[in-house]
Amino acid sequence: MFKPCAVIPVYNHPDTIKDTTEQVLKQGLDVILIDDGSEQACAIVLQKIAQSHTGVQLVRLNHNLGKGGAVKAGLLAAFKKGYSHALQIDADGQHNHLDIPVFLKQAENMPNTLISGLPKYDKSVPKLRFYARYLTHVWIWINTLSLDIKDSMCGFRVYPLARSAALLESKKMGDRMDFDPEFMVRWHWAHPDVFHIETEVQYPQDGISHFRGVEDNCLISAMHAKLFFGLLSQLPRRALKRLKGGNSNG
Repeated sequence: MFKPCAVIPVYNHPDTIKDTTEQVLKQGLDVILIDDGSEQACAIVLQKIAQSHTGVQLVRLNHNLGKGGAVKAGLLAAFKKGYSHALQIDADGQHNHLDIPVFLKQAENMPNTLISGLPKYDKSVPKLRFYARYLTHVWIWINTLSLDIKDSMCGFRVYPLARSAALLESKKMGDRMDFDPEFMVRWHWAHPDVFHIETEVQYPQDGISHFRGVEDNCLISAMHAKLFFGLLSQLPRRALKRLKGGNSNG
């Protein structure tokens, strides 16, 4: 049974989260807000949103874990609550909520596939962030031995929760900005079922970004290196599997 919800990680976005939540609710989705240890001003806004909408559930983390930690907490909470799929969308309004029905329709048609946004940026995108993504793309292609993943950094996705929860419980993954690409690589290793949907992404002029330039780039680099050595350890098994497959087809 297809029963989706939305998971929104929130860390100090008091000015945008109300509108983002209401736009998602208009699409007929229940919403799980993950308060990632926000300051009091944002925490109060989140409490008011949850109290005024029956379709909103609030999960508060005792301290800030980072975007990845908040998403993981949200996905596991959604799975325990009986949802089949979770739409991840950012709290700051950069993702196009009008594309939500398209994402959900594709997820319903392909229930075991990870549906991921393929960003179309306007001029608001920070240039450093835009070009840095290409280095990550190359590492992703290396670590998956394929070009299947066209973008691994977009936080606008639909997760099949049974498979996702099993993967999260079996593998320790990063808690910050390294989570999104690491999850996609590990997903591809386990289930090479990924589908991308083009979607417009904008960076609000007064938006709050929690991307920490040096720290997060170092985390992402370390994550790529970890995955690369993990891939090397798998190569003999992968080669044997392909050999057996080739022999059986002959």
